[in-house]
Amino acid sequence: MRVLAVGVATLDIVNNIAAYPQEDDELRALSQRCCRGGNATNTLVVLSQLGHRCSWAGVLGDDPASQQIQLDLKSHQVETQWVSVHPGGITPTSYILSSMATGSRTIVHYRDLPEYQSAAFEKIDLASFDWIHFEGRNVPACEAMLKHARQATQSVTISLEIEKPRENIERLLPYPDVVMISRAYAIGSGYQDAGQLFKGIRPVAESALLYAAWGEAGGWLQTADGMSMHQPAYQPPVVVDTLGAGDVFNAGVIDSLMTGRKPVEALAAAVCLAGKKCARQGLKIA
Repeated sequence: MRVLAVGVATLDIVNNIAAYPQEDDELRALSQRCCRGGNATNTLVVLSQLGHRCSWAGVLGDDPASQQIQLDLKSHQVETQWVSVHPGGITPTSYILSSMATGSRTIVHYRDLPEYQSAAFEKIDLASFDWIHFEGRNVPACEAMLKHARQATQSVTISLEIEKPRENIERLLPYPDVVMISRAYAIGSGYQDAGQLFKGIRPVAESALLYAAWGEAGGWLQTADGMSMHQPAYQPPVVVDTLGAGDVFNAGVIDSLMTGRKPVEALAAAVCLAGKKCARQGLKIA
């Protein structure tokens, strides 16, 4: 199956530390690695491993870090023909502290690069894809792209990730068939649990499947008829690295629904895949 994802790619500088520091602490990292990151590209890398043909649409600069990102995507058979290269642009960078004590990750992100624009997206032959996934970011541009995708083809399934509260991001909810929502967005928007979340956004996402990833509490699903289901988290023997777990969850949902599994089966598969990822570093799923 062919998947297009629209979103960002980053250079991740990950420092593994024994435990999260106090303010004004000075500590030595146990190890460090530089790797490609970004929600949309992470999801594609997992989907490629699951046997799908994947393409990324986003923005890169023309610096050495952008070359590193493109080489990494190429190594995972992720196509980049729809990428916009911004002359003089600097690759977005995430500085990450990964606590070995808990497996948690803390991210400081720097970005000085334009967002992907609807004019570039409209040049893509959307009918050649089976699924289009959007990372909910720059709301005006993302809304224009969602509208175009909805109008350009009726045969492609459209999904949307909402990771964090952004101004007017709820305007994007009427367009996708599947919405994947993070706990960070829910809590940041004042919802205390998945039930409140679904009740709050269902009026503007009337016909969509709603998935909510809730970390160690597992995940939830609500179907368009209002039926909600919960899947407990998969508990790995030890939590090593939670970086990218939400992106893996999203890939699990997309893969399962594309290959004909029922929505509740997709929830179970996504929770399991994300939990197993937390037991190892990186995005290799097998």
